[in-house]
Amino acid sequence: MNAVPVADPRPLVELIIDGQAVRVPQGSTILDACRQEGIDTPTLCWAENLTPVNVCRVCIVEVENSRVLVPSCSRGAEDGMVVATDSERVRTSRKMVFELLASSVDLDRADDEVHAWMDHYGCDPGRMGDKADIATVAQPPKVQDDLYVRDYERCILCYKCVEACGEDAQFTFAIATAGRGFGAHISTEFDVSLPDSACVYCGNCIGVCPTGALVFKTEHDMREEGTWNEDAQSVTTTVCTFCGVGCNLELHVQDEQIVKVTSPADHSVTNGHLCIKGRFGWQHAQS
Repeated sequence: MNAVPVADPRPLVELIIDGQAVRVPQGSTILDACRQEGIDTPTLCWAENLTPVNVCRVCIVEVENSRVLVPSCSRGAEDGMVVATDSERVRTSRKMVFELLASSVDLDRADDEVHAWMDHYGCDPGRMGDKADIATVAQPPKVQDDLYVRDYERCILCYKCVEACGEDAQFTFAIATAGRGFGAHISTEFDVSLPDSACVYCGNCIGVCPTGALVFKTEHDMREEGTWNEDAQSVTTTVCTFCGVGCNLELHVQDEQIVKVTSPADHSVTNGHLCIKGRFGWQHAQS
C-alpha cells in the first residue's frame, strides 16, 4: 500500500480578535483567523483562489500599536497580536470606502453581500458627488463577441480579473491596468479590441468579477430584455465531459435553458477556473 504524503504540521500562533483568543496555523492571515471564528469581514478584491492584492481596503482591521489600519486579507497573523474588527475607526473607514466606490461606479449588480454591508454601515454614496463626469464610467458596454461583455460602468478596479488572467490561473496576461488616477481602467495589451488581444476566452475573469463588470453575453442580453431572474434559476453541479481533467461545472438554468456556467472556487481540481470549453461550450446542449 502506497503511503499518502502528509504536509509537516505548522506551529500555531495565538492572537486576540475582538477580545476573543484565537489560535491559527503559522502563515495564516488575519482574515483566515476571522473566517475560522465566524467573524464577518467584508471583502471585494479578495478571493480564496486568488493572491491578495490589497486594493479595495474594505477588509481593513485595527491592530494594536499599528499606526494605520491594515488589510486583513494579506496581513499575517502574529503571536500576541490584538485585533479589532468593529471599532469606530474601522467602521468609519469601511463606510467611506463603500461610499467612494458606489459614488464612482454602478454597484447595482454587485454581490448581495456588498449591498448588505453598505446597509449595515448606513452608506450614503450621494454625499460624495456625481459620477457622470468620470470618463472611464461614462461609456457603453463593450460587446465584441458572443461570449461575454465588458461594462466599465461597474468596474471597481479590484484587479481580480487581472490576477485570474495572469499567474493565479490562466497565464495569458491578456488584461492589465492602464492609465493613471481617474483615468485608470482595465484594458487589453495596447488597448486593442478583445478579439485582437491575447485573450483565450477562458472566462475566468467573469468567474471572479464581484460587480457585474464582466458578464456572460447571455446574461447581458437577458438583462437588457428584462427576462433575467436569478430567483427562478436552479444550479446543478456536474462534471465537464470535454476532457479527462474532471472540472466541476455549475449549470445555471432558467426556463429549462442554460444561461451561464460557473465552477466552485473550493473544487480541488481547478479551484473554480475553467477553459473556454467548460465555461462557454454548453450551447449544443440546447440547440
